[in-house]
Amino acid sequence: MTKKFSQEHEWIEFEDGIATVGITDYAQQSLGDIVYVELPEIGKKLTKDGDAAVVESVKAASDVYAPLDGEIVEINEDLDVNPALVNEAPETDGWFFRMSLTDESQLDELMDEAAYKDFVEGL
Repeated sequence: MTKKFSQEHEWIEFEDGIATVGITDYAQQSLGDIVYVELPEIGKKLTKDGDAAVVESVKAASDVYAPLDGEIVEINEDLDVNPALVNEAPETDGWFFRMSLTDESQLDELMDEAAYKDFVEGL
């Protein structure tokens, strides 16, 4: 399993042709208490850096961008009833959606964990 990160603070775990996507711990801390998550519909085609989902916190609403080109194959329905999962477990149970990738080589454009950590420290 490969784990990568975007500059927009999404994480991606890639395994067997499917990418699981969520927001990073840094992102959820910046947002504060999550009160609502609007997820994309299954079958929706996403374009890299295009809007994929919306997350609302007590502070603000924020877009979640597609880190890669692909199609939604599953959404995390647990977030409908418990959006706080994003705060409690942002990089595990609080995932947003799973997508099949159009071009797996786009993974090479994302940061590994060490590079993302350096990126966040520079903010």
